[in-house]
Formats: sequence, structure tokens, C-alpha cells
Amino acid sequence: MDMETIKQWFTLDSILSLLEQYRSFGVLPGIAATLLESFFPILPMFVFVMANAAAFGLWKGFLISWLGASLGSLIVFWLTRKVGQKRFFHFVRRHPKVRQFMHWIERHGFGPLFLLYCFPFTPSALVNIVAGLSRISRQQFVLAVLLGKMIMVFTISFIGYDLKALIHQPLRTAMIAAVVLLLWYAGKRVEARFSLTEEQGGEEGGE
Repeated sequence: MDMETIKQWFTLDSILSLLEQYRSFGVLPGIAATLLESFFPILPMFVFVMANAAAFGLWKGFLISWLGASLGSLIVFWLTRKVGQKRFFHFVRRHPKVRQFMHWIERHGFGPLFLLYCFPFTPSALVNIVAGLSRISRQQFVLAVLLGKMIMVFTISFIGYDLKALIHQPLRTAMIAAVVLLLWYAGKRVEARFSLTEEQGGEEGGE
């Protein structure tokens, strides 16, 4: 099976067709799709959220996607906390990048996690695992997930709710594109900030 075939499975039309096919299951397929992305980051969260909004309407689709995405992150965090002492996670903990990310989260707490979850391009599966390995409190993590995912999911849902309007209303399309670019830029700034913190930590450790 080649990559092109796999990509065809995860187009907006394909996901909408699947949601229609399993409509008898109600909102469960929509919740399951966004939940599974927390375990398998290769899955296209952007497409799942847009499909839910197009299939169920803006507000219902938003709630379905937000519930699935938040539950997925919380489950991964909880599982990591439960099995974080296993041999595999000892190896992960020793990785320099993972350790630096863990310490960054522990030092800054809620703020950076909230920002990361706001961005639609964040590899949330990785963030969930590293947060679970860190010593951040459950309360801080839950709040960061619920609020950050709320912003991210609503932004994507708004885009996916009326795709025709994106074509026929160029001003609205430009505004949405500006928001997406702003989120992307903000995500890069957070990433750069993290890299700067890493470098400073390395310099201090070498002195």
C-alpha cells in the first residue's frame, strides 16, 4: 500500500463519507476520530475537525471534536503517568530533548502547554506523553488541555463549517488565512523560545 492510497483515506470528502456511512452511531465516530489522533499523530486532526463541523454543524461539530481531542489527550497523559516507570519510558526520559522539554514544562507549568494546545499544528501526542512524564500537576494539565483545545478546535471548526463561503467570500477567506498564519507563527515563536531555553540550559550546564 503506497502513501498516495493512505492519503486518499484521509481527505475531507472521505471522512465526510465515513461519517455519513456510520451516521446510525450518532456522534461516536466523530468523537473517536479526534480521540485517536492523540494516540496516532500521523492522523490529520485538521481534517477530522473540519469534517465534524461540516457534518454536524458548527456548534455540535465543535463540541464533538473538542470532547474527542480533550479525552484523547487526557487518556494518553493518564496512561503515561501509570506506565511511565516502565523500561521503555526510562529510555525516553534519558533522551536529551525529552528531558529538556520536561524541565521546560515543569518550570513554566500551565502557560506553555496552553499555548501549544492552541496551535493546530502541534504534535499533541508527543506533548501529552512528555507532560505525563513530567511533574506538572494533573490540574494544570487538564486546564491547559481543555482551554487550549477549545481555541484550536473552534478555529478549525469555523473554517470547516461552510467551505463554500471560503470561495464566495474572499474577505472572510483572507481573515481565516491570516488567523491560521498567525497561529502558525505563534507556534514557531514558542518553539524558538523552547530552543533558546535549551541552549541557555546547555551553556549553564557546561560552565
